[in-house]
Parts: sequence; C-alpha cells; structure tokens
Amino acid sequence: MASSPNQVARSAREHARLKLVGMTAQLKDPLVWIDCEMTGLDVHKDALVEVGVVITDADLKIVDKGIDVLIKPPAAALENMNDFVRNMHTTSGLLDELEGGLSLEEATGQVLDYIRRFVPEQGKALLAGNSVGTDKMFLEAYMPSVIDHLHYRIVDVSSVKELAKRWHRRAFENAPVKHGGHRALADILESIQELEYYRRVLFPAEPVTRAQAKAALKDALALKIPAIGEDE
Repeated sequence: MASSPNQVARSAREHARLKLVGMTAQLKDPLVWIDCEMTGLDVHKDALVEVGVVITDADLKIVDKGIDVLIKPPAAALENMNDFVRNMHTTSGLLDELEGGLSLEEATGQVLDYIRRFVPEQGKALLAGNSVGTDKMFLEAYMPSVIDHLHYRIVDVSSVKELAKRWHRRAFENAPVKHGGHRALADILESIQELEYYRRVLFPAEPVTRAQAKAALKDALALKIPAIGEDE
C-alpha cells in the first residue's frame, strides 16, 4: 500500500529528528559561538540589535549554518547612538533592517531554541567568540536564559591573539585579517577561522612527551610573586 502524504511527511520529520539526536549525542565539548551587535557598549543604556549563533564541535567543525536574529530596539536606544556606531551600522546595512526586527522576547526564544537543538544539556557548552566578555555582559542583561544554558567558562579568541602577540610574534603577524563588517554571522566565521589558524600554529597535533610536560610544570610552578619591597 502506498504511503499517504502525511505519513511521508511524518517519516521525514522523524528521520531528521533521529539524525539530529545522533549528532547531538556525538557532539563532544561543543562551543557556542555568539556575536552581538549593539547600539553602544553601555549595558545600562544601549540595546541588542543583532545576535548570531554558530555551533562547533571541539575541533572547530561547524555543525550547522547558524542563526541570525534581528531585534527592534527601543527608540531611545537608536536616538542615543553615537556617530561612530551609527555610521558603522549604516555602512553594514544593519540599521535599515532593524524596523523589521523581532521583540527581545521572540529573539531570546529563537536563540535558546537553536542552541538547545544541538546542545540540549544545560551547562555543557562553552560560550566562544572574539572579546566575548562584552557579548556575555549584554546577554546576561537581556537574554539571561541563554547564558544560564551555557557553561560559566568562555573561549575568547582575543586572549589567544594577545598571547601570540607577546610570545609568538610570527604567528601573530601572519594571523587572518578580519573583514566581517560588524555583522554577527560574518564576525563569528572570522573568529572560528582565526582560532583554527592559532590552533594549527600554536597547538600542533604532535603532543608533548610526559617528560616535557613535567618539565614545563616544574618551570611554571617555580614562578613566584616577589615579596613587597624585594629587589628585582
């Protein structure tokens, strides 16, 4: 007997669901990459206007195309934007799109639902991004349920960049150049590419030996903070 259209549709949905369940079960140490665009950097006065999310596994493999949500901000937040931010969002095209943005509540629901599709377990995935502490600050203020679903630790690519600048100048000077243009998904992709670059250059696949690791530990623990007044 031929299957009805409804049966075919249900079968397709179930197949997709099982495929997703299998994928999330295999997603080890996931990273939730988030980039936010705001009307400014004052969390008490400024508003979220765009939030992008991309999920990767521990090896930085992108598991889905990601989600990008626009948020219609309060009129006061738009009026209070300084010229630099206004020009930035005008050049990127973001400002013209905000009138059709979602409410903050709708946007929060979409972002959280998307993350839960791939990381259903609370407290498992780390937030990742570039200078992501600022994004986290705004998410804590305006999308606390998103932050509550994530692990308290973060992966900040900017920190890796700053360490390379100090300790591995060649790696720093040859790092990818950013062109994201202050749009969320483009900025996220560049952050993932940047961390992949540093991973290959600074964290080669060939592991250190146990003896090398122990020697490094000994040297690290030998570092001391000088006592007050102690000569250098």
